[in-house]
Amino acid sequence: MAYEDIRLKCETSRCLLCNDAECTKACPVGLEVADIIRSVRFDNMTGASRKLGKYDFCAECTAPCMSSCSRKKIDWPIDIPEVFREIRAMNIEAPETKADLSVDFCGVHFENPFLLSSSVVGSNYEMVAKAFDMGWAGVAFKTIGLFTPNEVSPRFSALEKESNPFIGFKNIEQTSDHSLEENLAYLKRLKEDYPNKVIIASIMGQNEEEWTKLASLMEGAGADIIECNFSCPQMVGEGLGSDVGTNIELVKRYTAATKRGTKLPVLAKMTPNITKMEEPAAAALEAGADGLAAINTIKSIMNLDLKGFGSAPNVNGKCSIGGYSGKSVKPIALRFINDMRKDKRTANVPVSGMGGIESWRDCAEFIAMGCGTIQVTTAVMQYGYRIIDDMLEGFSDYMVGQGISSVNELIGRAVDNIIDAGELDRDTIEFPKFDRAKCVGCGRCYISCYDGGHQALTIDEGSKKPKLDAAKCVGCQLCRLVCPAGAVGTSGKRVPKKK
Repeated sequence: MAYEDIRLKCETSRCLLCNDAECTKACPVGLEVADIIRSVRFDNMTGASRKLGKYDFCAECTAPCMSSCSRKKIDWPIDIPEVFREIRAMNIEAPETKADLSVDFCGVHFENPFLLSSSVVGSNYEMVAKAFDMGWAGVAFKTIGLFTPNEVSPRFSALEKESNPFIGFKNIEQTSDHSLEENLAYLKRLKEDYPNKVIIASIMGQNEEEWTKLASLMEGAGADIIECNFSCPQMVGEGLGSDVGTNIELVKRYTAATKRGTKLPVLAKMTPNITKMEEPAAAALEAGADGLAAINTIKSIMNLDLKGFGSAPNVNGKCSIGGYSGKSVKPIALRFINDMRKDKRTANVPVSGMGGIESWRDCAEFIAMGCGTIQVTTAVMQYGYRIIDDMLEGFSDYMVGQGISSVNELIGRAVDNIIDAGELDRDTIEFPKFDRAKCVGCGRCYISCYDGGHQALTIDEGSKKPKLDAAKCVGCQLCRLVCPAGAVGTSGKRVPKKK
């Protein structure tokens, strides 16, 4: 039973997350097989346990779910009965009550904090209506301008690592490729059909007059909030996108111009392609912005072809710098949000956070770092709008389990624990703790410690298991991070360093 969590992660990570999954249709007792596996994938273990229930329906079953599994067309099917046994063995207690996930942000009421960010995932009526029906509280509609870009093909690429084909994502897409008239019609119809959902109109002008005009048009179409896109890294032409976000004077001028065109709350969407995001953020607030959104994508070059020497996405053998997003940018996004929270000029301002969000846990981290709402794109592009199910359920269960009665109670809870490096405790050490019963003797900890650490581990020739030399160990705990069996933990006890 020591490796339940590892086995679950490994086996469910193989699931293709099919549309209209055959495994669910094959279950003779009607279990939502695919939904249970998806809940495990998205760190919603309470939800997986709740959907599975206590009774072991699989005990006498011939597993038609496995026979119908699409994964077997590639290699072998997911061992669904074993996955279910592992979940039950964990004895997870799912809360019986639901938390209040509503939040007020910039004076606007949201039924939950989860929104689609300004991108292709929210770019026409049908898409956004489907997302609203599934539980998303709002959308930052794909950026609207007075111009229509001429897009390229292809325009996306992904970064792979080991068996994960999508740890990072690059796009060279620009603003909405629908006409201004089409976009205004989409916004108006969405607000009429979904009056309780929140519509954030993302806009991008080319001069002050355009920013003012666009803001006025968005308000007239029924938007609840205006978001100024000062941060798109792949726009063609000067004075657009991240060229604005890195220019404090332009941020001021365009924010002020936007405010002249509307009485709605205005968010300034910040670029990470800068050292100090708090500087343009403060400039936007000085010019009248009511809140901030961060982060947009990071300038990137990806996947060089070592034969033809092009880059991806490959457009007739050429590419350009584009925006990098996905799970791998989350630490960068949290760092920028922390920076703004620590600056007196931006500390108490509403922030809509984004950057690498896939699960309810990611959402909770952004909120704990100070965000009032959360925006998602890349995970939706990979997995679909359906990820909202586990976001809502997992986040609610977390709040109930922690005794948190409202989203507001969580906002900013982690900020005080991020301190200057010079203030950290440098006089004590916490040694790793080895669980020899769980150790499989692979030696990964030894290799990493010797080649990338402090040569504090040796291998016992008989057991093939590590031994720690405390005189050499500095407590970096690299061994814990690389252990594939979860056999290295922490002592939980700090001791003074030897002088």
